[in-house]
Amino acid sequence: MLLMGPTDTETEVGNMKKMKYVLVTGGVVSGLGKGVTASSIGLLLKACGLRVTCIKIDPYLNNDAGTMSPFEHGEVFVLDDGGEVDLDLGNYERFLDVKLTRDNNITTGKIYQFVLDKERKGDYLGKTVQVVPHITDAIQEWIERVAMIPVDGKEGPADVCVIELGGTIGDIESMPFIEALGQFSCRVGAGNFCLIHVSLVPVLNVVGEQKTKPTQHSVRGLRGLGLAPNILACRSTTALDDNVKEKLSQFCNVSAEHIITLYDVPNIWHIPLLLRDQKAHEAIFKVLNLPSVTKEPSLKEWTTRAEICDKLHEPVRICIVGKYTGLSDTYLSILKALLHASVACGKKLFVDWVPASDLEDMAEKENPDAYKAAWKLLKSADGVVVPGGFGDRGVQGKILAAKHARENRIPYLGICLGMQIAVIEFARSVLGLKDANSTEFDPNTRSPCVIFMPEGSKTHMGGTMRLGSRRTYFQAPDSKSVKLYGNRSFIDERHRHRFEVNPDMVAQLENGGLSFTGKDETGQRMEIVELPDHPYYIGVQFHPEFKSRPGKPCALFLGLIAAACGELDGVLGEKVECEIVNCPSNKKVYQNGFATKPENIIRDSVYSYCNGVHS
Repeated sequence: MLLMGPTDTETEVGNMKKMKYVLVTGGVVSGLGKGVTASSIGLLLKACGLRVTCIKIDPYLNNDAGTMSPFEHGEVFVLDDGGEVDLDLGNYERFLDVKLTRDNNITTGKIYQFVLDKERKGDYLGKTVQVVPHITDAIQEWIERVAMIPVDGKEGPADVCVIELGGTIGDIESMPFIEALGQFSCRVGAGNFCLIHVSLVPVLNVVGEQKTKPTQHSVRGLRGLGLAPNILACRSTTALDDNVKEKLSQFCNVSAEHIITLYDVPNIWHIPLLLRDQKAHEAIFKVLNLPSVTKEPSLKEWTTRAEICDKLHEPVRICIVGKYTGLSDTYLSILKALLHASVACGKKLFVDWVPASDLEDMAEKENPDAYKAAWKLLKSADGVVVPGGFGDRGVQGKILAAKHARENRIPYLGICLGMQIAVIEFARSVLGLKDANSTEFDPNTRSPCVIFMPEGSKTHMGGTMRLGSRRTYFQAPDSKSVKLYGNRSFIDERHRHRFEVNPDMVAQLENGGLSFTGKDETGQRMEIVELPDHPYYIGVQFHPEFKSRPGKPCALFLGLIAAACGELDGVLGEKVECEIVNCPSNKKVYQNGFATKPENIIRDSVYSYCNGVHS
């Protein structure tokens, strides 16, 4: 009997039933943009018709990012399930429009805790627990388990899991993960594992030559640890010369067609387009044996958005008054939410960073130049954002910023602590409660506008806040916030706080003119506060920035930018007329008040909330 083997198509379909893994590592130096690269690779694969999930590996011993200083690690990104994770998971969610879980962020602390818990339960049956095989096995099992969790709202697992290994090749804390991933590549088998190594090709100003030695050494170190790159993604100021690619190919044993240049671009939305133009998806498909079960990437809307962003010129200036302004990554999601909203409104975003403490009276005495500069920036702003934070440093400066915005009718958005600041300032300035404060800053205040939540822990810091997605019910049908959210009865937003507005003072505050337009399901926890007679003065206890997406901007940031541009009525639903001279029909166009100029028209194929109609 003649035995027939599987056809090529049957083999490819069978391969698709197995999870494919793309590992992104970094070499030479940190800060090359592995997170954006991994996100862009995921977006490119998604645009080819594949379902994609992501995992970030952070080799530090902390259980999660929740207790780490923003100056050391940037923003703490919060997920729907309450996970406090690395900011790169925010990039994944924004690029891929998915909802990840806390287990999508692996840390050394989580792995060791998992293994030690098993050892205490006797799961290892008296064996000596070692890095190999117990830690490395736990890492591999964690990856396989989490990769199967759907994150795109559909049933069943994804097709591809993109894994980013934090840090730089050669870091001592990464060694167990490197060993585990080397074993993992054999475990899943050829055709199911693709390694993309992000490295640096510097250009020395003295000679102007692209130098390949750092990448050569990085790849040599990677190979020495048991991992061989399939694709090189080289960061440089300009595109790699052909002779440089050939040299890298020869010394790194990587095909020249699999060497990608990630050169400097005007904005990071161009990175997926760079990968597409250099056929990175074809290189990945070749390694993963997926040549004919995918399609060419569909990135029309993404391309349009990136090009629009580059062409914007009408400015909107937003002042961020915060505690951690020395590192922009501390407020990364806020920056992205502002960008999403400003592009939607057809404005070029300019952000002025104001250290809150520089606005205080003490700064006027100790550092008058910084004091003058801070107030100059605040007074020239079109809108003000006071973000979240912990501790009393700079609190008085934030209160002064809120007061300035309230009295001068400047659009204001307070987030988490920024909402609490708005309440304290109102109590002091309008209600005359001069000692009004939060018990976080003054435990003995006689007018505690903000108090510690009853269910909070005062002995343990990590994971004990009110975290994750919580429901907010709107209280006032005519409020700006409910209109911005499309007149819905409730919303689900992500939280991260220990303190809340004192419910015992709500009546007094509302009698004075504040309006608490959003509350939790009990009606006792204040979620949204507004000043009804102010052009735009809103504070929220939650963090709306975490759910903002390119093309789907957060409603409250959209309102802030529109108010800063004098176009809030359009966003709230009142159509504003504008003549479009270059319109083919030379008719008037209505587009929610955004399209004040022809070049600022944003088509509804790109932004779903823009409804341009001709009259």
